Amino acid sequence: MRKILVAGIGTDVGKTVVCSLLTHALEADYWKPVQCGTDFDRKTIEKLVPDCRTHPEAYAFTAPRSPHHAAKLEHITIDPNKIVLPQSTRPLIIEGCGGLFVPLNLNTLAIDLFAQWECEWILVSRHYVGNINHTLLTVEAMHGRSLKIKGIIFNGSPCQETEEAILKFSQVPCLARINQEPLWNSKTVHAYSKQKAFQSVIRN
Repeated sequence: MRKILVAGIGTDVGKTVVCSLLTHALEADYWKPVQCGTDFDRKTIEKLVPDCRTHPEAYAFTAPRSPHHAAKLEHITIDPNKIVLPQSTRPLIIEGCGGLFVPLNLNTLAIDLFAQWECEWILVSRHYVGNINHTLLTVEAMHGRSLKIKGIIFNGSPCQETEEAILKFSQVPCLARINQEPLWNSKTVHAYSKQKAFQSVIRN
C-alpha cells in the first residue's frame, strides 16, 4: 500500500486542501489519525472528494488545542500504540495534525509516531512572514529522522523570493503551487488535481 503523509509547517497552512487534491488525483483513501476541534477535516474531504473513502480518526477531541492538551481536557491520554494504520488496496493519504513537533502526549511527538510508518512525505508551506524559518526548521527536523521527503507544496499568493530561498537552502523540490482560491469545492479540486504537477505525484 502506497502511503503519503501530508505534513505542515504549522497549523492552518492548507494540509486538508492538499490532501483533497492528492486523494482525488491518486483515487486514494484518506485518514487523519488525530483530530482536534469540531471542524472535522474528514468531513471536509468527503465534501471536496465525494467518491473517496475515508477512515475514522483514532482519536478525536473537541478542543482546538494541541493533541496532548485536547486529550487532557477530556481526561484521556493518547496511546500511540492504539493509532494503527488502516489497511486498503488503494493508496492512503495521511494528514498530520498541526506541525510535526506537536505532542501526542508528554513522551511522544507527532513526528515520532509518523516516522514509524515508512511513508512518502509531502510538506505544505504557506506564504506568510516567518514561513521561510518555519519551513527550513521543519525540513531540518525531517532530515534528522531520515524521512523520505518527496517535495514541498506552496500554498497562498506566490512569492518568488520566499520560494527561491526555501528551495535553495532546503534542497527539496517544489512539487506544486496552490493559489489563494476564493472558493474550494469539488470542481476546484478536480481542476487542480488534473494539473501536470499533481499528475506527476501519481507517476513518481
